[in-house]
Amino acid sequence: THKISYEIVENIPILVIEGDMTSEADSDVMKTYKKIREKHAPKNLIINFERTNYINSAGIATLINMIQDIGDSGGRISFVGLSNHFLKVMDIVGISDFVDIYNTDYDALAQIRVKK
Repeated sequence: THKISYEIVENIPILVIEGDMTSEADSDVMKTYKKIREKHAPKNLIINFERTNYINSAGIATLINMIQDIGDSGGRISFVGLSNHFLKVMDIVGISDFVDIYNTDYDALAQIRVKK
């Protein structure tokens, strides 16, 4: 099971993925992401994995789609709250090269503020 939500902090959306990031979660993740894009047109997006239990290849594909989409408009995605296992997975599939990785939302927000 999964739950997808988001909040806006300092004009930056934080997408929260709880539970399993699989093909079942894909449509909810993309629906929420599209809502964020339409409402806020963000240059930066934080994806919070603190409560994500599991990710499979379908979940990885969804992340790649979001990274490419926001990258096409000159934006950047930050991942926060990755477990050591998820960090390894992101390295193995090569996603780590295309996102910024931080421990917490606060760390990501601080770095995004500095880069503006």
